[in-house]
Amino acid sequence: MKIFIAKPRGFCAGVARAVEVVELALTTFGPPIYVRHAIVHNQHVVNDLKKKGAIFVESLSEIPAGSRVIFSAHGVSPQVREGALKRNLDIIDATCPLVTKVHLEAVRFAKAGYSIILVGHKGHVELKGTAGEAPDNTYVIETEKDIENLIIPDESKVAVLTQTTLSVNDTRGILTTLRKRFPNLTEPPKEDICYATTNRQAAVENLAEYCDVIFVVGDPESSNSNRLRELAERKNIPAYLIQSSLDIKPEQIAGVTAIGVTAGASAPEHLVEQVIVHLQNLGAEEVEEVEAVKENMKFPLPRELSSKLKN
Repeated sequence: MKIFIAKPRGFCAGVARAVEVVELALTTFGPPIYVRHAIVHNQHVVNDLKKKGAIFVESLSEIPAGSRVIFSAHGVSPQVREGALKRNLDIIDATCPLVTKVHLEAVRFAKAGYSIILVGHKGHVELKGTAGEAPDNTYVIETEKDIENLIIPDESKVAVLTQTTLSVNDTRGILTTLRKRFPNLTEPPKEDICYATTNRQAAVENLAEYCDVIFVVGDPESSNSNRLRELAERKNIPAYLIQSSLDIKPEQIAGVTAIGVTAGASAPEHLVEQVIVHLQNLGAEEVEEVEAVKENMKFPLPRELSSKLKN
């Protein structure tokens, strides 16, 4: 029985930056540091930061006036930002730069008078932030079926944006249907699905070519982790989303010869290492890392933090 580990996997540049922001803020300013929403969708990461003094909240009303707050990697709406300023909160914005890109596109399209079709998972925190940039112009859809029910005031001025962590294959189908429905559809100069989402999905497709089962290390709340599991299943490979090695059951690998392991963009590497050790204890004898795409992206710290570190 052999283990094949996907590369790239785990932390993307946006997640690594967001976690580093919280850790640096705690080191520089001391606890408590308030974080609006989970900094990234992984409970192991959140619990580790809680132990270091971070306090996670869903509402700004939970934060004492004048405190320091970090916005999560998923981004926030202008309404949330205005609310933080009204409470005199010291803001450090850890929004992923690729999410910020989508926000800026929403603002640009809205100012130009476009209706914006926003593709994503309804209720996801990233979508709430993006839609908040142009609430009167934005129509959220999740599936191709949702397109049938769209009523747009001017079908000659329609733009499309997407959540950064969607399935590449699913989005391709939705965009094809949108282009047929709206021949003048305007799209961003560069697609919104982030490089890390695309790369990790490509790595899973690669594993699916020769693995009998695939384990995806990630949190149930993680959109990109769920997409990795779904992608493997569509390739007719049994796939399991696990939070840690404790979730692996012996019967899941009974009779298999090749096990694939990957991790969502918000899953720390030490969880992958624990999974490998556990699988070896269950009988796996060889381990091989399989690189599908080279990845070396890194984002600078937000200026609200980097400027204070220099002082």
